Amino acid sequence: MTLLDVPAIRAEGLTKRYGDTQALAGVDLTVRAGSILGLLGPNGAGKSTTVRVLATLTRPDGGRAVVAGYDVVREPEQVRAHIGLAGQHAAVDEKLAGRDNLRMFGRLYHLSRSEARARAEELLEEFDLLDAAERVVKTYSGGMRRRLDIAASLIIAPPVLFLDEPTTGLDPRSRNAVWAMIRRLAERGATVLLTTQTLDEADNLADDIAVVDGGREIANGTPDELKTRVGQDRVDVVVADPRDRAAAVDALRRATGVEPQLSGEQLSVPANGSRTLTTVVRELDAAGVATDDIALRRPTLDDVFLHFTGRQAEPQSEEEQAT
Repeated sequence: MTLLDVPAIRAEGLTKRYGDTQALAGVDLTVRAGSILGLLGPNGAGKSTTVRVLATLTRPDGGRAVVAGYDVVREPEQVRAHIGLAGQHAAVDEKLAGRDNLRMFGRLYHLSRSEARARAEELLEEFDLLDAAERVVKTYSGGMRRRLDIAASLIIAPPVLFLDEPTTGLDPRSRNAVWAMIRRLAERGATVLLTTQTLDEADNLADDIAVVDGGREIANGTPDELKTRVGQDRVDVVVADPRDRAAAVDALRRATGVEPQLSGEQLSVPANGSRTLTTVVRELDAAGVATDDIALRRPTLDDVFLHFTGRQAEPQSEEEQAT
């Protein structure tokens, strides 16, 4: 067995209660070393509490968790020395310049002054912040602040990184820049646990997905595995003229041997790859049915989320308290 065979994060039966609220009700979680795990779930499902427990910010009531080989309860200092954490909101000091923030974090991590200065320069260059290094952070855009916040979490180049809703509130360009940084970190061997309700973020970044709800893990697997569990590919058809819908139903029935499902203006049939799409197109053409849209589609992470939680994914509002 190599080091990569040993999970970087393993949680077993984690429980945590806040008064009458059962935030965690027996969470089990495994994150492979050198991978990105997307932790999905509705508001209040236990995502942020799980991260706080794994990062030693909250002590669990029960269960056990090991991060980077160290027990989060018995060896919290060793865990903290091997992790980085970027929360939902930037933790940097808005009254300081970007460069001074990173140097301060370096000193907090017990780097010498020269080491802190050198590491700050490396990160400013890596995160494309050199031009803004002397500006106070309150003048930064949202995307720049998030990049600086993630840079601060990497002062010690930790092998395990927790990112809690890292792109909340960012515009698409800033979000894509953060995604690129996360991919680079994983390519260099870091293990990343990413909580998000942005499902295309999880689909783009995560090697594995864990879905939590009610304080428990209710599903896990690669994105493709979870999509396959939810349902098979389908062909969706929207006819150009509603009067041709009956003819389209007959054509789809001939093409697949299955009764089409109607949702709004869209007809759907299960598919076996592109071969089904080709057959459907041929039958519709033979029937003289024109279409406004025809496509081969497979389940998305939105479908996965809805299937396992019974709810659509919704962005968390600033007023809601993460649990």
